Amino acid sequence: MNSKWILVVLSSLFEVGWVIGLKHASSGLEWTLTILAMAVSFWVIIYTSKFLTTSTVYAVFVGLGTAGTILAEIFFFGEQVNGVKLLFILLLVGGIIGLKVVTPVQEEGAN
Repeated sequence: MNSKWILVVLSSLFEVGWVIGLKHASSGLEWTLTILAMAVSFWVIIYTSKFLTTSTVYAVFVGLGTAGTILAEIFFFGEQVNGVKLLFILLLVGGIIGLKVVTPVQEEGAN
């Protein structure tokens, strides 16, 4: 796997962090971490878009962030879970994988 794609996945984890922070932050430290996570996630997406297909990068970033946020709400905050919700998360992740597979590889540094 291309190192830039690993950065996209890591950026999605930061996205999950700042989205949860927007909902649950209640102290100065938590708000600072939320803003820091937001800055890191967007900086990495901007950086990786210089090397990878921007539309696919954005779709992967948002899709993994959405799936991760839903799973975090289920596991950490007691959000209700049902089979339909899990099915749609699987469809979302399947679509992300499909986009990654069918997107042609660009040479590093190519725009």
